[in-house]
Amino acid sequence: MSPGAPQFEVASVLREVKTVRVEGLVRIRELDVPLLRRAAAAHSAAVTDAWPVEVENLLRAAVSRLGGGDLEQAAGYSLGLAPGLRDRPAADRRRLAAQVYSVSVERFRKSQEEMVLAQIAEQVCWLAGTAPQRALTTRPPLLAPHLQHRSLRVGARDVLLHVHPVELLWNVDVIVSPTNTHLSLPAMFKASVSASLRRAGAVRDATGDVTADPVHDALLGWRASNGLLGRPALPGTVVPTDAGALAARGVRRIYHAAVAVPRPGTNDYDVAAQDVATAAARALALLSEERAAFTPPLRSICFPLLGAGRGGLPPQTSVSALWAALVTGTAADTDLHLVVRRPLAADLLAETLGARERPPDVQGSSEAEEKGHRCG
Repeated sequence: MSPGAPQFEVASVLREVKTVRVEGLVRIRELDVPLLRRAAAAHSAAVTDAWPVEVENLLRAAVSRLGGGDLEQAAGYSLGLAPGLRDRPAADRRRLAAQVYSVSVERFRKSQEEMVLAQIAEQVCWLAGTAPQRALTTRPPLLAPHLQHRSLRVGARDVLLHVHPVELLWNVDVIVSPTNTHLSLPAMFKASVSASLRRAGAVRDATGDVTADPVHDALLGWRASNGLLGRPALPGTVVPTDAGALAARGVRRIYHAAVAVPRPGTNDYDVAAQDVATAAARALALLSEERAAFTPPLRSICFPLLGAGRGGLPPQTSVSALWAALVTGTAADTDLHLVVRRPLAADLLAETLGARERPPDVQGSSEAEEKGHRCG
């Protein structure tokens, strides 16, 4: 353990891991899990309101260190980390984990489950204990603006790639938010891009309690006025709304891109690459239409990887479809931004696009600040 690392007792962490197993990932924000919160903060070096996401990422990292096989699979099932299980009841997740070991649910509960969860707790303690040294040597501080973006050249286009949560963007006129074809926003405590923007756009009082939900309300109003309260929009539809409290960060519009088609009777979605390209093209067209209605005119737009989360679209497919629209539809005077949460995703994006880093003398914060488009 590195000097100054926080101390964690496996037995205490195990109790909180068991709490998450019972209540599920979707209720982490409601749980009393102070050790997991501290461990997640140490592991990620992050300070954001989206701490449940960091706890989930810590648990994913812990499970990924279990070496594969039955142990890792059962751990993923137990906590709901496997695809399609995050909102499944604890009993369903336990049954699936028991099947991995070909034992009854009751036998698994009394034997293998304790071992599986204890192994997760061991890994959590190790990750948290070694995190400070790793954060200092391999990961830049999350809130250091000059370290949070990469200035890229893709063909003849310059692109500013942000590597941090989407809600930390500053002074980007428009953020594109992927959503489902019912234009129904997820709850604020969820981990998706659309949930993060809804949460960041909420109005809060001095105690932090939400007093207004303007992004959700504006989208609901659009659905009502366009006759879409009872039926879905066509895939590729893009709906503009104000950005709510994000206006204080210089964000003036959110464009909700309907790319995820719910799969009936499940919690899953289907996303087609063509719908991603269509939505991106429509977002650019909408920016052109709205540009002159604002003072100063809208000139910058930021895209996440549409459909690459719960939509299940491979990141390479998402960025390729996205770029197919951006490379032909972006006006010369439009500042183009992309955002991903993790450095590995940024590397994959740059590799897929064949991007090259711009030289230091023209790169980064000085140019972005001159234009008023720096990351937060």
